Amino acid sequence: MKQRISAVIGIVLVAALNLLPCVPALAQNPPAATTSPETTAQAAAPAAAAATGTWVAAPAWLNPGNNAWQLAAATFVALQSIPGLMILYAGLVKRKWAINSAFMVMYAFASVLVVWVLWAYNMSFGPKWFPFLGQPGPATSAGFELSQATIPEAASGMPDLTFPMATMTYFQFVFAAITVIILGGSVLGRMSFKAWVLFCPLWMTFIYTIGCFSIWGGGWLAQAGAVDFSGGYVIHLAAGVSGFVAAWVVGPRLQADRDHFPPNNLLIALAGAGILWLGWNGFNGGDPYFANADAAGAVLNTNICTAVALLTWTTLDSMVYGKPSIVGAINGMIAGLVGITPAAGYVNGWGAIIIGLCAGIIPWLSMNKLQKTAFMSKVDDTLGVLSTHGVAGLMGGLLTGVLADPAMLVYLGTGSNAPGASTTGWAYGNFKQFGLQLEAAVFIIVVNAIGTYVLLKILSFFVSLRMDDATLQVGDTAAHGEEAYSPH
Repeated sequence: MKQRISAVIGIVLVAALNLLPCVPALAQNPPAATTSPETTAQAAAPAAAAATGTWVAAPAWLNPGNNAWQLAAATFVALQSIPGLMILYAGLVKRKWAINSAFMVMYAFASVLVVWVLWAYNMSFGPKWFPFLGQPGPATSAGFELSQATIPEAASGMPDLTFPMATMTYFQFVFAAITVIILGGSVLGRMSFKAWVLFCPLWMTFIYTIGCFSIWGGGWLAQAGAVDFSGGYVIHLAAGVSGFVAAWVVGPRLQADRDHFPPNNLLIALAGAGILWLGWNGFNGGDPYFANADAAGAVLNTNICTAVALLTWTTLDSMVYGKPSIVGAINGMIAGLVGITPAAGYVNGWGAIIIGLCAGIIPWLSMNKLQKTAFMSKVDDTLGVLSTHGVAGLMGGLLTGVLADPAMLVYLGTGSNAPGASTTGWAYGNFKQFGLQLEAAVFIIVVNAIGTYVLLKILSFFVSLRMDDATLQVGDTAAHGEEAYSPH
């Protein structure tokens, strides 16, 4: 009877979420145009030609190269989740949790997409509703999907975008999805799948959108001047903090699993790690929104930083533990990728090397020393997400405020506006940027810590957050009726 009541309540919650976009507006209009009169005139010409029987493939504002790059970059980021993190998690956990861990990734990816197009995209990138949140509404009409992309509250800080809203919506979705998937790495091996089913869309709606709009959607932090090139704060700091809080509220794995939790397939884990690394070319390379020189610089810096961090982490493992660790190398790789993410297009190659060294040292100390202290070890963060994502993202965001090179132009200027759009860090004479980065970090930490705690506590009234001990003993077979490897 209790299970039926929980199921009914769950259905009601999901139905309520589906009504959310109806509050401000049921009708979705195309975003306000940001084109110049000249561009409007150019767009009108193909329309006139079409009336006489001549056709064009696209409106004048659409640049095929930029559109192709954004779609490719989005696909690279999607591959980081499906199959990248899916098989990375499945390989790193104990054998009995391989299916559950992979399925949590797949479900999160699918559920976030539905929420994203129904209301969360516009809460993150749409017209301002509050200084920290956009107005909810669907991103599904033909007029919306095929119109020229724009971020209404941030449009004045960038050139007119040259791809459609459909491309923008999908590109930003894959970032949203990977955030909750990264968060899930903290609670592998014990969180109830029923709780996960409800948690993903609710967390995306009420927590992710706040940080995203505040920094990327033109909200109050963006207006103040805080920057985050590709998600060191919006994604990784948010996921690290929320994941750690979730691990605390949900509770630990069985003590036997905490004491002995060997990876069941390191080769599979390495394959997932490789997809993650190469997929990051789209993660950081796509964020100028143009296939320009800064996108190329961001891709190169991403790989420089990651290589340095991996080598540094492996060196520390060898010095302290006597042997280089494959799992340690993966953690170093991730810390490097995360560390450069907020800075990729703002720092030069030397800055990338410095961040890589810091990413190999500071998150290593956090994972191998801080998280093993008596106090911190009370929270069972399964994959150490706090260190590899939270600490690395915080570190990268603050170092952006130090190392951002004004010569790294994201967009070129013309005339009196030359040389263009860039960010200047403390090392180049602008201490204020460091202060802004610190302010943004505090906001993200507070919102995610409090929001995740409250959300899980509310959910706990309707569904058990943690699987029962009998299921925890057995694993995948008890939770899903399936197992990763056939015994025959």
